[in-house]
Amino acid sequence: MIIGESAENYLETIYVLTKKKSSVRSVDIATELGYSKPSVCVAMRNLREKGYIITDGDGLISLTESGMQIAEKIYQRHETITDWLIRIGVSSDQAAIDACRIEHVISHESFECLRKYEESLK
Repeated sequence: MIIGESAENYLETIYVLTKKKSSVRSVDIATELGYSKPSVCVAMRNLREKGYIITDGDGLISLTESGMQIAEKIYQRHETITDWLIRIGVSSDQAAIDACRIEHVISHESFECLRKYEESLK
């Protein structure tokens, strides 16, 4: 499944917000990402059309099974890469920023090697 970086960011944000609070709305996503509400609404429509999210009558957003799989994958990449960068001496704030960029472009092979290496250190 090929999905763009922007969609991955939205799905990961929904995932993270869902872990923090019981319900997620477009306004929560806009606030978290610093995007305009209209931009988020367009993105949510696209994600809904692709079957990654569902919205109810009250505007609450939930990840579908396929949306959850992508979000968890991206979140795992983010956490692993952030931990690795901190371990090699990058400040935690900068590590989080850099991990956001790296998580979308790193190959499956490279990420799996990094993940296995990180696991071996624990």
